Order: sequence, then structure tokens, then C-alpha cells
Amino acid sequence: IFALIKYVMFTDFLIPFLLVALAEFADKTQLLIIMLASKTNKHFNLFWGIILAFAIVDGIAILAGSLIANLIPNNIMKIIAGGIFIIFGIITLIKREEEIKLNKKEINPFFTGFLLIFIGEWGDKTQIASATFATQYNPWLVFLGVIFAMALMSILSIFLGNVLMKKVKPKTMSIISGSLFLVIGVFTIITLWI
Repeated sequence: IFALIKYVMFTDFLIPFLLVALAEFADKTQLLIIMLASKTNKHFNLFWGIILAFAIVDGIAILAGSLIANLIPNNIMKIIAGGIFIIFGIITLIKREEEIKLNKKEINPFFTGFLLIFIGEWGDKTQIASATFATQYNPWLVFLGVIFAMALMSILSIFLGNVLMKKVKPKTMSIISGSLFLVIGVFTIITLWI
């Protein structure tokens, strides 16, 4: 009986962990985290802002199960998320010259990471997957599996962003970041009609 309980608990954790980690690999969320990590030295603060956002968004999805889509229409969340990404892109491109002169300590990575992930993850495939897993497995173990997957992928993205910060000129990184925000924002809105 104990072996069966361990197997069930392991499965309830492992399946969401593996599938969410694979789904997040090279996802827009991870690209945003790479970009944010390249703009700050406060990676620990960035990580906790990101994880808090994931915990809230995916936690709500898990609690609500498949009902999350009825609470907030997916098309409205996509428009809002896309609009915010476009605004961040424009601001990044316009202020790239000023930003180079700023000290990286002036960026609030906790708040920025939290806001971008919180807005961008509503209606995302991993949130929907989390809600679906919660209808099939133990919700607490699903939550742990999802959060561990998001944490692992976020750490990898922050590491990559830190490497880019050291290898790429700040002006170039600002152009890439701003352009990335614009592309993700436009793509997010366009997917409403695809």
C-alpha cells in the first residue's frame, strides 16, 4: 500500500513537472525572463517576483480547475497582455539611450518580473494545463510540480540573461529586448484570429 501511495504521489507531481517544463522551454515567458535578467543585477529579487506571479496565476488555475476560462475570457486577457508587451517594447526602444546611463540598481526586478509574468500567463497553455492536471491528479502535488518546473525554467532563463548581460552591449540588448516585447505583444494579439 505504501508503494502504491508513493507511486501515485510521485506521478501526481512528476507528470505536471515534466510536461510544464517542456511546454515552457523556449516559450515567450522564458524569453521575457531572459530579457529581464539581462537588465538587472538583482537576479534573486527577479526570481522571487516571477515565482510569486506563477504561484498566484497557476494556483488560481489549479483551484478553479477548468473553470478559469469562464472567469476571465481568454481573448480579453490576450489583448491586455499583448498591449502591455507592446507598451514595454516601445518604452524600451524609446528609452534605450537613457537606460544605458542608468544604474542597473534602479530597475525594480521583483515588481517588473511579477507584473510581466502575472499579466502574460493568464490563459497561457501552462495555466490551462495546470487547471487540467488538477482535475486528474492531487491539486497540491500538481501545484508543487508546476511551481518546481517554473522555478527550474526561470533559473535557467535568469542564468542565460546574466550571461547575455556580460556578452552583449547594453544598447544592443535594449534594441533586442524592445523588439522582442513588440513581437511577443503583436503575436499575442494576432493569435486571437489564428
